[in-house]
Amino acid sequence: MKISLGGHIKDGGNTTNTKTGGWRTFKPIIDMKKCIDCGSCWIFCPDASVKREAGEYTVDLDFCKGCGICANECPVGAIEMILEEK
Repeated sequence: MKISLGGHIKDGGNTTNTKTGGWRTFKPIIDMKKCIDCGSCWIFCPDASVKREAGEYTVDLDFCKGCGICANECPVGAIEMILEEK
C-alpha cells in the first residue's frame, strides 16, 4: 500500500488565482488622515489583503474577507468596517 506524503502542497502559491473577497458582508475603509503609518493593519491581516502602495495603505478587496481584524488592531481607529453594497 502506498502512503501519500502528508502536508504536501502541490504547486504552491496557487491561491492568488482564487479571489475570495466576493462573499464578505463588511469591507474596511482606511482614513489616511487618521493613519499613523504603524503597519498594524498590514501585519495582522490574515489574508495579506492590506498593501502599502505610494505611501498609503490600501485593501485588495479581491481577497479581503471582511473579518475586521485590521480595524480591531488599528491603534487610532483609522479603519472603519462598513456594510458591503452589492
